[in-house]
Amino acid sequence: MKRKMWAVLTTLAVFFACLVTFNLSATPAKAETTYTIGTDVTFPPFEFANKQNKYVGIDMDLIRAIAKNQGFKVKIKPVGFNAAVQSVQSGQLDGVIAGMSITKEREATFDFSKPYFTSGVVMAVAKNSKITKLSQLKGKKVAVKTGTSGADYANSIKNKYGFKVVTFDDSNNMYEDVMTGNSAACFEDSPVMRYGIKQGTKLKIVTKPAENGSYGFAVEKGHNQKLLKSFNKGLANLKANGQYKKITEKYLGKDASKDTDSTSDNSFFGLIKQNKSALWSGFKETLWLTVVSIIFATIFGVLVGLMGVFPNKFLNGLSTTLIYIFRGLPLLVLALFIYTGIPSLTGQKIPAFVAGIITLMFNEGAYIAAFVKGGINAVDTGQMEAARSLGLPFGRAMRKVILPQGIRIMVPSFINQFIITLKDTSILSIIGILELTQTGKIIIARNLQGFKVWTIIAIIYLVVITLLTWLSNWVQKRSKL
Repeated sequence: MKRKMWAVLTTLAVFFACLVTFNLSATPAKAETTYTIGTDVTFPPFEFANKQNKYVGIDMDLIRAIAKNQGFKVKIKPVGFNAAVQSVQSGQLDGVIAGMSITKEREATFDFSKPYFTSGVVMAVAKNSKITKLSQLKGKKVAVKTGTSGADYANSIKNKYGFKVVTFDDSNNMYEDVMTGNSAACFEDSPVMRYGIKQGTKLKIVTKPAENGSYGFAVEKGHNQKLLKSFNKGLANLKANGQYKKITEKYLGKDASKDTDSTSDNSFFGLIKQNKSALWSGFKETLWLTVVSIIFATIFGVLVGLMGVFPNKFLNGLSTTLIYIFRGLPLLVLALFIYTGIPSLTGQKIPAFVAGIITLMFNEGAYIAAFVKGGINAVDTGQMEAARSLGLPFGRAMRKVILPQGIRIMVPSFINQFIITLKDTSILSIIGILELTQTGKIIIARNLQGFKVWTIIAIIYLVVITLLTWLSNWVQKRSKL
């Protein structure tokens, strides 16, 4: 019996060793002159994806021009503002440029470049709103975007004017909340709000810019000083040769609409036609993430589930503990802990895709372990007793008698777990994986057609999940024959 126990423990040790090796080997060797830069996904005109799904905007053009001027390369990672900031703090990214306001609080954590843009915060309301000043917000809700200067400004005056703040992760949802009447107003940086209105957002600006602040390029405090110096030097050169002015006028001047979708077909079919390559790429990433995750989750879940039915108290307790921990942790928290928390402690970078696989492996694997234990325990105890009475050792009795019966009970649950894993991949957009949900955010940042784009993505999910549900029902019927 001890040999069996050690065999299981050895298998687990080998499995986790392979996983760690895969993790380390998956981190690509980065050339000295290539820097990975994080940015937002929904902050036009500073960063957004154009019709060719290439990231453009003031920030994007500026960092690329500076890189060319200073002789280094940049790899842009559109992970969203919060993920970008946390990834720089944990060493996952070398720097962040995302319309990031320079504040005293942030200067305690980041080293900032010299300011490259100055902006102010404005209040916008629905076109038919009668609100024209801050004093009319008393008792009402206002919408803001996480981490922006607009959010900081709103929170600084909310007690004075008696309104409540509702926070969103992207600009489109913030605008929609005001247009639908859920919030009375929103606070946004002036150029961003003006650009959104030019794109067709049904809002109007009713205040003059306030709380003027400066945007800066940021790196982790005390790190990447060479990159920071190169940015400052390149910025000065671009301002001197007139290239900086050309970049800003391209997105804020009279011809600022040429990189937008203002003249595009924004019908459902038009949006599908325009974004079919991006949607297909996001769908493939979702499917690939799901398949790889469910394979690792199944291995992890089966091993932990078998530990739970082994006649050994230590293995039983370890199984119960692992299931309790990974089923109890919210998937979002687990993803951020693995992607940003662990690198902060170890200094070892974890690619977003690998972090997503590990997250789903532990979370989904815990649920698989639970129904593996349940499936085995559902087999009549007399089956094991009969097998043992015939002289079969525990391991062989489990393999030859119990598991074949238990698997028939488990198969429908495995398919259901595949469906759940497919849906859970959408949460991993928080760490910047360009799956279907993150792709939707990027498309919306360009055309601000939130309702239509989310409807298209919802239909894609529903079609795939419906097919998998039919498969699950068919397998369940076959297992009863």
